[in-house]
Amino acid sequence: MSQHTAVPIPPDLTARYRRSSAGRAWLGSLPGLIQGRLEHWRLEPDLPDGTLPWNGHGGVVIPVLQADGSPAVLKVAFPHDEARVERHALALWQGRGAVTLLESDAGTCAMLLERLEAMHSLNNVPLEDAVNVWGGLVRQLSLRPDDRPQWHEFQHIAARAEQWSDDLPADWEQLGRPFPRWLLEAALEVCQTRGAVGRRSGRDALVHTDLHFLNVLARPGVPAMDGGPTAAGYAAIDPQPMIGEPEFAVAPLLWNRIRDLPASQPGDALLRRCADFSAAADLDTDVARQWGIAREVANALWYAGMPDHQGDMARSLWVASTLAGRTLEGLPPAHALREPGQAPGAG
Repeated sequence: MSQHTAVPIPPDLTARYRRSSAGRAWLGSLPGLIQGRLEHWRLEPDLPDGTLPWNGHGGVVIPVLQADGSPAVLKVAFPHDEARVERHALALWQGRGAVTLLESDAGTCAMLLERLEAMHSLNNVPLEDAVNVWGGLVRQLSLRPDDRPQWHEFQHIAARAEQWSDDLPADWEQLGRPFPRWLLEAALEVCQTRGAVGRRSGRDALVHTDLHFLNVLARPGVPAMDGGPTAAGYAAIDPQPMIGEPEFAVAPLLWNRIRDLPASQPGDALLRRCADFSAAADLDTDVARQWGIAREVANALWYAGMPDHQGDMARSLWVASTLAGRTLEGLPPAHALREPGQAPGAG
């Protein structure tokens, strides 16, 4: 295959990874990694002149054409734990509920994937329709462990909860007790009950732990049914896979699209959203609520250590305390909370 014109690297990806020596080394190697995969898998970039590839926090995604002319995307990720195990989860799902894995290369953290509709995510779908799509995908994604070797690659959610039992109190003290102790205790109670060794049971499943609205993309050429969009027309991406209780997956739905909650009694509506999405996926609503408390308290402590993320910390505290039944005083109203990924200071 002939030499390709160099694929441009998105500036925000460069800005993110040039802050560390490992990131700068990866950025320096990235053009060669991309070129090597294009040649090895016989791919042609499918980027209109002057346009940038897509990218997320962890890598670059380049639309390509395969040797037979069929569309796909080449994803090259920064080598970190979540990126290293993504290919194993996609191999287990085999395109059922998640983007189809066509090729992978462990050495470069590169994957060739089915091309989805990048501009048509579940974020643009009314919540009443998104419920059924999301619930249907979770039922497909919730595989039970078997004897395939990929299952040995994933961390257990209960182990994460055990780690939080130690880390959260220490972080809370070190960060100057940034919220009331009762909320920390609520999260620790979840960690102690859901993180018990006995929880590693027959309910264990493969869990997409970042299944928010933007990580569900439309599959091209699948028409909506008369009753609205269905899971068949969508696929999950960027799974951050773990093994454990599938209810762990509900929380990202609760800290995204907060402005879609009604202005009147948004806290009650958040609890209804938790119940509605849980029911659609055949999950236990109260277990989903509990995991939401723990995950958002952990998020709040992560944000508390970063001055630019105080708006994100406020959102996490609002969600966590509301799920715990006592919305903290002194936080912005729900509709004024920062959306995930929103720039600091944005409205």
